[in-house]
Amino acid sequence: MSVNPASGAFEDLVAEGAAVPTEGWDFSWFEGRASEERPSWGYAVSAGRRLARAEAVLDIQTGGGEVLDFALGRAEPARPASAAATEGWPPNVAKATALLGPRGVMVVAAPDDAPLPFADEAFDLVLSRHPVRPYWGEIARVLRPGGTYFAQHVGPASVFELVEYFLGPQSEQVRTARDPGRERADAEAAGLEVAGLRAERLRMEFRDIAAVVHFLRKVVWMVPGFTVEEYRPRLRALHERIEREGPFVAHSTRHLFDVRKPAR
Repeated sequence: MSVNPASGAFEDLVAEGAAVPTEGWDFSWFEGRASEERPSWGYAVSAGRRLARAEAVLDIQTGGGEVLDFALGRAEPARPASAAATEGWPPNVAKATALLGPRGVMVVAAPDDAPLPFADEAFDLVLSRHPVRPYWGEIARVLRPGGTYFAQHVGPASVFELVEYFLGPQSEQVRTARDPGRERADAEAAGLEVAGLRAERLRMEFRDIAAVVHFLRKVVWMVPGFTVEEYRPRLRALHERIEREGPFVAHSTRHLFDVRKPAR
């Protein structure tokens, strides 16, 4: 049974946030406890329109396959002739295989920082939602001439109000990582053409400490090595602040890439 966020004891809320499974990219558990504005471009719906016109598709770092599954549903009855997805975390590989296998998608276990395990020019559409890092050389290699990379990336200093609450002020180098301008330059250096690039900053609210705990367990790169035990004093102080002042407000950053490989 869920504890009432307004009156729940700190220990009960922390235990609840620590017990929720973290596999996949289903964020429905946060409903009523945390919220995040969505980018105006509607990535999954837009990806579905592109899937309806594609022949061979690759989704990089698919997570539990939820976004690709949704996009394929929006593409129906049109379907790409072949579709594949990569994922590096074993629990997500299993979840994505179970979800996407019935749709005819081949899910391949592949480390996020390794070359893509596919032949040159194998795909006319490559998708990715929130890749850890875009490997532009590999993306260019597996795209067919005239093919497209369509992806939503996490932007610089995303949710840093929460990150810096736990870790303290971050360096300018850390704050400006994932800069869309730098990523554009890297894409162009790999021989790709950036047809479109949009960026937005989006409001987030954490309404109880259980949501904070689950978020930091699920999005592990925010506070590397996060454990309840190590950060219990900061968690308790934040719980008291939320109880006293209301939701903890942060901001995520996102940018949308529409990138093409030049035709021969």
